[in-house]
Amino acid sequence: MSAQELLQEYQSKIGQEIYVSDWFEVTQARIDAFAAATGDHQWIHVDRARAERESPWHTTIAHGYLTLSLYPLLRGLVEEGRPFMPGVQRVINYGLDKLRFPNAVKSGSRVRARCVLLKVEAVPGGLQVTEQYTVEIEGESKPGCVAEAIMRA
Repeated sequence: MSAQELLQEYQSKIGQEIYVSDWFEVTQARIDAFAAATGDHQWIHVDRARAERESPWHTTIAHGYLTLSLYPLLRGLVEEGRPFMPGVQRVINYGLDKLRFPNAVKSGSRVRARCVLLKVEAVPGGLQVTEQYTVEIEGESKPGCVAEAIMRA
């Protein structure tokens, strides 16, 4: 499929939900690994006993940027043999707009991505795709993260 054909096909999907991931558990081990990778060892993320006593959630919570960083995994962008779009060989993260963390993701929570196509435009060498990435938290009314993710394909 040519870039022009992809552009036309995906422009017809603007405003539609185009992807919903499976549920994924955000474990304390993942939170601890993220803390180690980033150097952010704030107690609200890594000290279960203190979080149980002092935090409004009574447990540890994931870093907001951990929740954001799950996008490639939840969106399926890292699945070998399953292209983002037909014929696309690579997808490059280009940036974000309107990033928000409306709700805390508690350790042990299950989350999933819901992606709505916002924009598709031709750029040199391919397409630029903008999606609204929303991290739904099982059993919660407010999402853990909402961002406009921009990719080049």
